[in-house]
Amino acid sequence: MGVRLVVVDDHRLLAEALASALKLRGHRVLAAAAPTAGAAEVVVGRAPEVCLFGTASPAAPGVFEPVARIKRERPQVAVVVLGPVPSPRGIAAAFAAGASGYVRHDERIEGVERALLKARAGEAAVAPQLLAGAFAELLNPAAQPDDEAQRLLRLLTHREVEVLVRVAEGEDTRGIAAGMGIASSTARTHVQRVLMKLGVGSRLEAAALAARTGLLERAVPVQRTPR
Repeated sequence: MGVRLVVVDDHRLLAEALASALKLRGHRVLAAAAPTAGAAEVVVGRAPEVCLFGTASPAAPGVFEPVARIKRERPQVAVVVLGPVPSPRGIAAAFAAGASGYVRHDERIEGVERALLKARAGEAAVAPQLLAGAFAELLNPAAQPDDEAQRLLRLLTHREVEVLVRVAEGEDTRGIAAGMGIASSTARTHVQRVLMKLGVGSRLEAAALAARTGLLERAVPVQRTPR
């Protein structure tokens, strides 16, 4: 017996192509929709057995919020995520939101179909190695590096990282200049560049962002300019 399902993807063409392929295999597709941000509304309105949720960015913040809403409002609906080979953090986020399965986007249609059938039956539809990585991340999330901190550090030069550390420690422009052996005008320019690159409007915001993302811990090993 075919699965009664909804197909959502951030790209409508992909959603419709998947829907057509699954219809040809005897499944009842209630809707093919895009983007995934609106998945919950479609699923709540149609009440399928399974939602096939396609995403190109499984590790992006908030990408699985629609999945969490589906599980809150339609807990009987199984969600299978279709996406790229994920990091453990990405697949962990999918399962933490309530997904029943994860299928690689380079899988054949037969593999997608098997995942849908397993999810409808209440089974985990995911390769064992992916599931093991997801569980490891869920149990020990701190083991993974802070991607946001890494991204921010890549934006800054070695000297700008030192300036940020000094800003976070409460040094003013004069103190930064004296500590780094540079002119106050140069120190002021460095501070402004740091604020611009971090996308914040004040030193306080920069310090708070650095602390929140763990950037300060990663910046501490940076060798300071001799006083």
